[in-house]
Amino acid sequence: MARALSLAAAITVVSTASACGTVVTEDGAKDTGSGTSEGAITVVDDAGRTVELAGPAERAVVLNSYGNEFAQAIGAGDRVVGYDRVSQSRLPYLGIADDQVVSEDLQEINYESVVELDPDVFILPRNGAWQEAARQLESFGIPVVVATAWDFDVFHETVDLLGEVFGEPEGAERVAGFYDEIFGLISDRVAGTEPVRVYWETEQPYLTGLPGSGFDQIIVAAGGRNIYGDLDTGGDQQAETTVDPASLLERDPEVVVHEFGPSAAPTGDDRFATVAADLTGRAGWQGLTAVRDGNVFVTNGWATSGLSKAIGALYLATWLHPGAFADTDPDGYLQRWAEEFQGIEDFAGAGAYLQKVG
Repeated sequence: MARALSLAAAITVVSTASACGTVVTEDGAKDTGSGTSEGAITVVDDAGRTVELAGPAERAVVLNSYGNEFAQAIGAGDRVVGYDRVSQSRLPYLGIADDQVVSEDLQEINYESVVELDPDVFILPRNGAWQEAARQLESFGIPVVVATAWDFDVFHETVDLLGEVFGEPEGAERVAGFYDEIFGLISDRVAGTEPVRVYWETEQPYLTGLPGSGFDQIIVAAGGRNIYGDLDTGGDQQAETTVDPASLLERDPEVVVHEFGPSAAPTGDDRFATVAADLTGRAGWQGLTAVRDGNVFVTNGWATSGLSKAIGALYLATWLHPGAFADTDPDGYLQRWAEEFQGIEDFAGAGAYLQKVG
């Protein structure tokens, strides 16, 4: 209650900002994003909610591994004090202790543990239980901010929002610049090329991304054509479906990518070999153009989904249009993401995360 009263006293002006990431200081003047202004700030999050903060967050709980990667990348990783179990598993380089884990996933949250950590803000994506979190934490004066780092479509808004929440606009600008550098390169090189037929399989056999999913988005961005791009799912941004194996043979992809669950822990060669044998050994696959031409790739999702899938889009573009990217080294971009933005000191190299298997 004392925390709630203190926060209420600090906030003297409530903004009705209309765009994601707008910031207003308590005297009513817009913050320049320097993170140096005194007093309360107001942001508009990914759910369109106006959220008031006592100031740039010094202690935060962040759920979702992509959100934690973004916090690390903008220079605020040392201010995250609470995580979800998935982030602990996927991002071992963060050294997340068991007593810092407040949820197993994005739905089942231990609010008692959250309150004990005394965060300035609680951050989770829009597919998390943010409505319930807002209700549970309101009486403790802990504001909830919705920031969806996995969504390709709102990358810039999310990075800017987190830069404002943590008072790290320069870090956010640096991350956005890296992202724009990658997609600028891709768009320049794929302009005028013929789309290449792509089948992108996620963790389970014949489970693939459809229009509205991040996987479909990077296929299109990389100069490809999703062979299941004609299936309508109503716009679900995480749309996936299991397809009929016979239909895949009929659609005959020129490039096949199988992405398994993301983890920054290096992938062992045994797993690559097992997945490769499964793919190329499936009934009828020896007749696929992708298999005949040796264009089958197996990837760890930590690499290909990194930086809101920008790294994956670059790799895919080089696989689809090798001539246009003959002088481009996607491995160097993955290494930069790992070392410069994630602070990984013993990066195992791109070969530990991606392999051409056929």
